[in-house]
Amino acid sequence: MLTSLNVSILLIIFFITVIVSVLSGIMFLNSRIPLAYVRIHIFLVALPPLVAFIGLIGAPKNIEVGFWYSDFLAWLMAFFVLVIGLIIQRYCVQYLMGDRSYRKYFTLFTITTSFAAMAWLTGDLRIMVISWGITLLGLTLLISLTSAWKVTRAAAKVTGKLFLLSWIALLLAVVWMTLLTGEWRYTSIFTASNLAQINAWESFGINMLIILAVMVPAAQFPFQRWLIESVAAPTPVSAIMHAGIVNAGGVILARFSPIFNGDIATFVLLLFASISVLIGAGISLVHVDYKRLLVGSTIGQMGFMLIQCAMGAYIPAIIHLILHGLFKATLFLRSGSAVRHFNVPSRASERMSYLWIVSGRILALAIGLGFWLTSPGEGYRLVSGLILAWSLSVSWTQLVAFGEGKFGRIMGLLILIVVGAVYFIVHHFFASALHTMTFNSVQPPMLVVVIVALVLLLGSLMSTWVARNRSSVAFSILYMWLVRIGDAKAETVERHPNYLKTYLTKGGH
Repeated sequence: MLTSLNVSILLIIFFITVIVSVLSGIMFLNSRIPLAYVRIHIFLVALPPLVAFIGLIGAPKNIEVGFWYSDFLAWLMAFFVLVIGLIIQRYCVQYLMGDRSYRKYFTLFTITTSFAAMAWLTGDLRIMVISWGITLLGLTLLISLTSAWKVTRAAAKVTGKLFLLSWIALLLAVVWMTLLTGEWRYTSIFTASNLAQINAWESFGINMLIILAVMVPAAQFPFQRWLIESVAAPTPVSAIMHAGIVNAGGVILARFSPIFNGDIATFVLLLFASISVLIGAGISLVHVDYKRLLVGSTIGQMGFMLIQCAMGAYIPAIIHLILHGLFKATLFLRSGSAVRHFNVPSRASERMSYLWIVSGRILALAIGLGFWLTSPGEGYRLVSGLILAWSLSVSWTQLVAFGEGKFGRIMGLLILIVVGAVYFIVHHFFASALHTMTFNSVQPPMLVVVIVALVLLLGSLMSTWVARNRSSVAFSILYMWLVRIGDAKAETVERHPNYLKTYLTKGGH
């Protein structure tokens, strides 16, 4: 275990490596630097996550060092964001080769991920707000980098406006807390004496500003438009968005957890997050474009993450955002191989075993109910039990009930068991490590929990009924509404880029 003095040295080394990687990216903008230099740049970009990993494993936790704060969450997020950035930049070496803005991508990726990492390592809210603002600006510039394509410029305008709204909301919340407490640091603001100076209405106002600040980057209803428009951005940009930026809402809520006390602002967050879960699932079901499917999935998953935070389950929310980020980055980076091959099903394959499906649903319901009954006093357990039961039911149907013959069902069952075991091990590891931190896990009223559970159940029942009545008017209305809400605006859709037409008419190949 490192001492506090060694942590200071480690932080100095960390920021030196970050500065070196950023300067390397800026230097790469010079056209005199050969493109082969990108290999050296990738090596330099690999240094900050290596130092962050050392801090994650050995640095003392929950201590302040100057303007910086060392805890498991800070080092974990710094390591996670920087590793995702490193993987994406390595992917871009060949993927973006020949792009007019090839050099700029590496510079902006480095700056964006570096400031995103610093936003969570600081204990000073001023540095956090500035770093997060630069992160949002960097992402907006990455979306607009293909300047010759007008759809990316239009998407960047939509994204920039909403990001500015989010950043201003976060800035106002921080300034408001500082005016009330006279402090800028987490550890000083969230003491019992300072929190006692904030009355109920002031707490409600601050909470609503923070909720607005996290709902926008998380693409929650009614702010999901920017993520839908941004599908025009290059795949690596989409990967960094879905893996490292939209997840930040969970970290922000975890950092400000002491001021969340289960008031009406929590109910507002639960309501809009629940609606976002249903909308995201609907978009994923009706759209066929691969990247738009992933957008719908992200909207729904971020809704689940915010529900976890609103119910005081910050540790599961952090685990969720890490696993979701890794999963979604992988899906985007392999999107080129996602071409589906459809086969005409035989009559035998169409006849599903009704007994297998029913038995799977009963088993899933029993497991979900058992999960809730282990801690029935925790409201989050009820919603988690429902989510777990639904996930197991879907997985069982796809892997076991639809399996071809006995061998197919046995293999599906084995896959389900292995995936569950891996998830349990990973969840247990992160939960044990994150328990070193202190979160204000105030449970919302049980009535609110029941309302959220009913909204999710109602959405599931409606989707099941509509799916079985595809000739009904309700199905047509719901289908077209989901198609429309998941579609980008006309100005951000271009069937064939005009700049490519111009390029081809000039003799390009």
